[in-house]
Amino acid sequence: MKILAIADVEEAWLTDYYDRERMEGVELIISCGDLPASYLEHIETLANVPLVYVWGNHDMAYMEHPPQGCYSIEGQLRDFRGIRIMGVGGSVKYNDRVFGFTEKQMRSRVGRLALLARATGGVDIVVAHAPIRGYGDMDDLPHQGFEAFDYYVDKLKPTFFLHGHIHREYGRVARTLEHPCGTTIVNACGAYMFDYPDELIREREPLLIPSVA
Repeated sequence: MKILAIADVEEAWLTDYYDRERMEGVELIISCGDLPASYLEHIETLANVPLVYVWGNHDMAYMEHPPQGCYSIEGQLRDFRGIRIMGVGGSVKYNDRVFGFTEKQMRSRVGRLALLARATGGVDIVVAHAPIRGYGDMDDLPHQGFEAFDYYVDKLKPTFFLHGHIHREYGRVARTLEHPCGTTIVNACGAYMFDYPDELIREREPLLIPSVA
């Protein structure tokens, strides 16, 4: 299954001159945050495929105008055609004007979802805004990752961990990294297309909330 991950930076080829050939075969779009609701709505309309999203630290405007026609996976587990996705947006809390969490708060958020995931057959893709601490993050507080992500990725071993927040122009930022447990970490800033292997898609216990269409 071909998936497009986006975050932080608006790509002209997705709006100003929508590239249908480049989008050929994409079945799901995942936003890792810090993108205007209008941008997500525009992409979802043009691509005509499901778009799921978490909140970035600068997405407080979603409270007034959530992206219409898109699916929030913030703080949720959702299924999409056999792929189970966990959504945990936000950044390290560095002031009261952002969608941010302390390390303790994020550990609690992810822990609740991890319990549900382990009870119902695991998780395939974790979608976050902030990175894993020590894997593509930075030293300043606003751009640090969460240690909780490292702990629970090691326990759950998802195939992919997607994040944004760390813009590639900040310096030598890797697009992909490998976690010791085998999870592929993807920095989705801008846009990144990847394939989820069909052979890894499997039946599992259904969740009590509707799947993404």
